[in-house]
Amino acid sequence: MSKVKPIGPIPAGYESRDGELSIGGTPARALVAEHGSPLFVYDRGLLHSRIQALRAAMPPQLHIHYAMKANPFAPLLAEMVSLVDGIDIASGGELVMALQAGADAEQISFAGPGKRDEELLSAMQVGVTINIESPNECERALAIAASEGLQPHLAARVNPDFDLKGSGMKMGGGAKQFGMDVDLVAASVQKILDAGAHWRGFHIFAGSQALKAEAIIETQAQTIALAARLAEQIGHRPEHVNLGGGFGIPYFPGDKPVDIGQVGTALKQQLSALPEILSETQFAVELGRYLVGEAGVYLTRIIDRKTSQGETFLVTDGGLHHQLAASGNFGTVIRRNYPAAIATRYGMPSQEIVSIVGCLCTPLDLLSDHVEMPKAEVGDIVAIFCAGAYGATASPANFLGQGPAKEILIG
Repeated sequence: MSKVKPIGPIPAGYESRDGELSIGGTPARALVAEHGSPLFVYDRGLLHSRIQALRAAMPPQLHIHYAMKANPFAPLLAEMVSLVDGIDIASGGELVMALQAGADAEQISFAGPGKRDEELLSAMQVGVTINIESPNECERALAIAASEGLQPHLAARVNPDFDLKGSGMKMGGGAKQFGMDVDLVAASVQKILDAGAHWRGFHIFAGSQALKAEAIIETQAQTIALAARLAEQIGHRPEHVNLGGGFGIPYFPGDKPVDIGQVGTALKQQLSALPEILSETQFAVELGRYLVGEAGVYLTRIIDRKTSQGETFLVTDGGLHHQLAASGNFGTVIRRNYPAAIATRYGMPSQEIVSIVGCLCTPLDLLSDHVEMPKAEVGDIVAIFCAGAYGATASPANFLGQGPAKEILIG
């Protein structure tokens, strides 16, 4: 008998209606019938409830930014623009999308280690804050501004001398392509000030996808202390400090949601006892997957059921070309199962052990590995949860000529 492998926890907010998964009040089968399969479905109500809960937990003066790389789907992005205080971008293409979604240029910040000259110029022309990632980028930005007669809005992205413990992706500490090492920051900021540019402050991002509140609290305290130390060294008050993100979501067996109440309580204390040089500074957190990840579901229809060497495979019309992360090929070292279900038999008891695979001609196309599920047949629909972040645009949609999945925002 095949060994059962557990699946990750299904997020809160999803329910069964008449034995079928309901998303935003609509049954999965009806969504697929109307829009086709494969299909990404994003629930507007879950986006709103997540941000409301976050604002209730965090200090009232804290700004919440959306890192749009998590999900730039135009209707979802427009919704997020209306809900958050800032949009963080990582390319000139994202700048265009953010502006088209209604974002105010003054609320946009631009990070990324390889900004082209034309991207820097476009950002300056509309008044976006550019997070400078190196002394060379600082020189380029100031030269472009001088040649065009512009006063750019520039912040220093810092590679902190610490990382976010337990983070799935470490963005700071050690040698990194992101930001300037601590000992290089003051000189670059002085050049910004000397050139008459508008110095906005600091962007300090230590890591992402952390589930331990204690680790996030420690990192935020270290980040505030580092910002104060650098500001004292420079001799100027930063008007803005981006504390980075780091709030993770549960994907895998054993994962538990981060305790945002604990994080918020600690941050309130930290912001109420700031060093004098940061007393007038506006603080923000930059979040992507935490805001949108659990609001998305990937639906894919079973097109074949087959047995090989005594094992059962459910073959779908979707796969890793839309859900690279769920297949285990997006940064994970050991493959583990994302939360998944048979949407058209939702809440029914498990009856068999199956592997759910996609339609691609590669053994990497594995959505669920040896999981217990209700017995499913051709025509049933599989749901892969936590699909609201790093799904559609973080996957090779054109691999083997398959093309993208449709995306919809409902609720």
